[in-house]
Amino acid sequence: MSYAKILLKPLVSEKATKAKEDSNQVIFYVAPMANKIEIKAAVEEAFKVKVTEVNVVRRRPLKRARHGRPTSHVPGFKKAYVTLAEGDKIEFFEGV
Repeated sequence: MSYAKILLKPLVSEKATKAKEDSNQVIFYVAPMANKIEIKAAVEEAFKVKVTEVNVVRRRPLKRARHGRPTSHVPGFKKAYVTLAEGDKIEFFEGV
């Protein structure tokens, strides 16, 4: 699979920015069927950096209910916390 199909988009939030500054981690939304080895290869190929560790978090889809009856649902997702090697970094919005 190409890295464009594995890495869906970067997560930009306060928690992601703090992880990037403190522990040199970048957080991505990834394809639901991607594993850690594929994610590591995709990040290294796309950004030309060295990845030391990949942690994966899944959130299952949720059903929203009102008065006991399911009315809608919230889709699930899969995130990858990618730890980069010392000295490497990925710039998303620097200098904007």
